[in-house]
Amino acid sequence: MTALNAMQRHQRILEALEADGKVSVMGLSDRLRVSVVTIRNDLEQLERQQVLRRIRGGALAVRAARFERPLHLASQAFTEEKQRIAKLAATLVRDGETIMIDAGSTALAFARALSKSLNDVAVVTNSLDVALVLAEHPGIRVVVTGGTLRGAQRSLTAPFSTLVIGQLNADTAYISCTGIDLDKGFTTGSWEEAEVEKAMIAAASRCVILADHSKFGHVGSARVADLATVDLLVTDNDVAPEMVVSFEARGLQVLTA
Repeated sequence: MTALNAMQRHQRILEALEADGKVSVMGLSDRLRVSVVTIRNDLEQLERQQVLRRIRGGALAVRAARFERPLHLASQAFTEEKQRIAKLAATLVRDGETIMIDAGSTALAFARALSKSLNDVAVVTNSLDVALVLAEHPGIRVVVTGGTLRGAQRSLTAPFSTLVIGQLNADTAYISCTGIDLDKGFTTGSWEEAEVEKAMIAAASRCVILADHSKFGHVGSARVADLATVDLLVTDNDVAPEMVVSFEARGLQVLTA
């Protein structure tokens, strides 16, 4: 096994926490083939970023209900699944449409997956990263909402972002989230981001949620949308089949990549 750098180790640690909810220093040391001291340093760095809570001998996952991950860390988790989701969702975009894309790692993957053959498409986004990814696309005109910059997500929020969005009409809003629950609907860990996402959904004729399987069962502190508000959920095929059936029984269309 090739030695992993710090970023790769952090990704593996986050994936283990997503799967098990708890990790041990000794277990990570064996799995990643690095020293106990290195693992302890990794856990300390991740705790400072509020993505885990250290306990004696290991660490516990921090539920999405409390904190957002910084974008650079979120982008490292479930990257293959997010790319599959993004590729499938990108096939839904047609020439001549106006679409809205929020901020987040899955939304950024979606922006990167948009076909270079698209023509006369307008993209409205509050994400600086999405805007930069699409800036050189020959067939896309990018509209950035403006607003207050949030460093963790490199996104723009109220007051000005929601004012701009409220003046527009879009075909589809492509929205990411941190939690999916049958009763609580689609949620996120940021009230500021939730306000922008709600405004995008209200301004669009259709709403598509982009979220990998790890988001199921989590409830964030800010509600983005009820199940009835969303037209389509695009997720990956690692989500439990019975979970898909449960959401479809509530009237939500689900596509798995």
